[in-house]
Amino acid sequence: MNKDEKIKILRDLIKINSVNGNEAKVTDYLVSVLKEKKIKVQADYFDEDSANLVAEIGAGNGPVLCFEGHQDTVAIGDAKQWKYNPFGAEVIGDNLYGRGAADMKSGLAAAVIAMIELNEERGKISGKIKFVATAGEEFGAKGAYRLVESDVLDDVSAMVVGEPTAGEIIHAHSGSLNYRIKSFGKSVHSSTPERGINAIIGLNYFINAEQKIFENSPVDPILGEFKHSITTINGGSQVNIIPDYAELYGNIRPTMTLSNQKVKEMLAKTIKELNTERKLKLELEIVHDFFPMSTPVESGFVSQVARAAREHFGPKAQLGIINGATDASVYVQKYPTLPVVVLGPDTWEVAHQTDEATSITSYMNTIATYKKIAKLFFE
Repeated sequence: MNKDEKIKILRDLIKINSVNGNEAKVTDYLVSVLKEKKIKVQADYFDEDSANLVAEIGAGNGPVLCFEGHQDTVAIGDAKQWKYNPFGAEVIGDNLYGRGAADMKSGLAAAVIAMIELNEERGKISGKIKFVATAGEEFGAKGAYRLVESDVLDDVSAMVVGEPTAGEIIHAHSGSLNYRIKSFGKSVHSSTPERGINAIIGLNYFINAEQKIFENSPVDPILGEFKHSITTINGGSQVNIIPDYAELYGNIRPTMTLSNQKVKEMLAKTIKELNTERKLKLELEIVHDFFPMSTPVESGFVSQVARAAREHFGPKAQLGIINGATDASVYVQKYPTLPVVVLGPDTWEVAHQTDEATSITSYMNTIATYKKIAKLFFE
């Protein structure tokens, strides 16, 4: 494929509005591209407008390399704040603008093109290459969870997740645990607060306790310090009524040292103690439960990916970690020893932003890197 053809595929993807649960149109487009190139592909449509996609080349009995990415994007926010049409896929110099340009339609397109070109080159593949595109990663990873309920990934030997990294090789990332605390009270007129139970006060006790729950948390040797935050709070309906209900949400970034299960146990213990000691009625709900991922830097797969990335990204291709989570957070729950790296065009910093963009140079380098990874993997 020539450069213009590769850019067209990315522009076509960006022009498709796949904000939060509207991925089926992206799937339809990718199916048509792959079928035109005589590549075996299967779509799995579910819910109203969601779909996963799995494509495959190779027929050997050897290992299976998987390139993975998600088709959805976050919302555009206030369209008036965009200089460039969020679905216009405008090319200005070396930059291509639009929602999902970085996160992560450029990674998706790079994987599709790498697979097409590897198939056309008919190089030696002593196993198989899979391309997996998921739905709903940006909100709950429903596509990834649907995949692990099947056997689609059971034969995968190693995985590259194409999130934006500017060529940096992410070999580990934290998990992400979202929780809700519900506080129940008794509503009365604010002129007689002593007759009621203020649900907001219950949350206040938890907020104070939350600052101490994790204060002596161990530092993970790879992922570093443990991170936790209370992020939203809601309660009350009218200024002269004691609220009978209030709630808050928090986000925690579990590590390999302080696991998701341990975090949940610590939260549950705190809620139980507060309810007993303060006569509160607090309830804990786990909303999302994504695991940390860590592939040893000394593994052969990381070495192969690093060699390929350095060939095409140069000094940018350093080993690194992030505190964000990916679809791999779901996969490692079922496949805890699966080697995974995150590697894709441009950077996390521009993802989810107004006038999100990817550079065409980085996009082209990613395609070349993916092809090189595959060739090294099957040597």
